[in-house]
Amino acid sequence: MDKFTIVIPVYNEGKNLKFLVPKIYKQLRKKKFELIIVDDNSNDETTEILKKFKGKNFRHLIRRSERDLSKSCILGFMKAKYENIIVMDGDLQHKPSDIKKFLKIFFKYNPDIVVGTRDLFKVKKHNLGMIRLFASRILILIVNLLLGNKTSDPMSGFFMFKKNVFKKSQKEMIKKGYKILLDLLYIKNQKIKVMDVNINFDTRMKGKSKMSLKILLYLISMIFRKLIKKILL
Repeated sequence: MDKFTIVIPVYNEGKNLKFLVPKIYKQLRKKKFELIIVDDNSNDETTEILKKFKGKNFRHLIRRSERDLSKSCILGFMKAKYENIIVMDGDLQHKPSDIKKFLKIFFKYNPDIVVGTRDLFKVKKHNLGMIRLFASRILILIVNLLLGNKTSDPMSGFFMFKKNVFKKSQKEMIKKGYKILLDLLYIKNQKIKVMDVNINFDTRMKGKSKMSLKILLYLISMIFRKLIKKILL
């Protein structure tokens, strides 16, 4: 049976997690998997809400150092007991029902990475909001132009990959910031098979998006750091 680990990095997503976690178990009740919630030391009710889900295939890890989505994901990768890993957000914008799409493509075609794409250029209406949608489109165009077109959505936070890809790449990764997929995809001289699958990107149910001008500027900085490595190293 195909086994996999789901890693969800979170900060103050308790109100969403109480709905998300049961939905994941409902969708995957016949699958062999583990669920790891990596918490950047939330100060809401996350810990209390997650206590009820503790079991053999569930872990709630708390990071008490600086908040950083990539570092949270990496902790989840290191702790994962299975070699196939899915990363998704904890705000309900990524639908648990789409996980089955990943599994079907991943175990049928054996790619290194499957990316959940939002079709940001094809579909007119999105749940991102106009400003965030515009910023996402610009970032995707910059990435594909400067670093190469490996996927239609390198800014996605919903993807599945082989743990071995991370093991081979981690020394060259930046390992900081808010787009771990971007960091994982663009490693100099790394040959990987990437496939896309369309996902249903939903609206945030509770709380506010973590996106900010500071994060946007860091993403641009990260892209150019990747470009410099590509050119010089």
